[in-house]
Amino acid sequence: MPLVLASTSPRRRDLLARIGAVPSRVAAPDIDESPLKGELPRPYALRLAEAKARAVDRAADEVVIAGDTTIAVGRRILPPAETPEIQRDLLRLLSGRRHHALSAVCVIDASGRARTRLSDTIVAFKRLTDVEIEAYIACGEGLGKAGGYAIQGRAEAFVRFLSGSHSGVIGLPLYDTRALLESAGVPLG
Repeated sequence: MPLVLASTSPRRRDLLARIGAVPSRVAAPDIDESPLKGELPRPYALRLAEAKARAVDRAADEVVIAGDTTIAVGRRILPPAETPEIQRDLLRLLSGRRHHALSAVCVIDASGRARTRLSDTIVAFKRLTDVEIEAYIACGEGLGKAGGYAIQGRAEAFVRFLSGSHSGVIGLPLYDTRALLESAGVPLG
């Protein structure tokens, strides 16, 4: 059964490979990722994952998978770090506190039925010094990322506590992803 990855993220492709899922093709979904007025982080992440899955063309025999990772502090949805200034503000906000990495997955099976799951991982950063923040910004790996960091890189050294799915923080919670793909009939290696 052909699998379509509705994401151009190399991290999501690598994560799928860990469970033996190899997409037959990759498609870039084009959706508006702006939060709706008053939208909370959990429904936001689920909505985006499903919107991304539905935004790509799917042949009758294809299964589509899409994901969204949202970083939230309380009820606040943090933006991606599009500039070093935004990244600096995000890292200062996350410094010394807990936040939620919400990773939603949506799989649309060959019949067109969408199934979603949400992984909520609590991550606590150590208190970051200005020197650590500036050095991390200078390395460039967190730019464009939700919350301004990439846990699979240098930012992992900032994590003093994590409860949940490490792969979910990277971009695709593998336990939930595997269950959704199996329920859609996708053979895994």
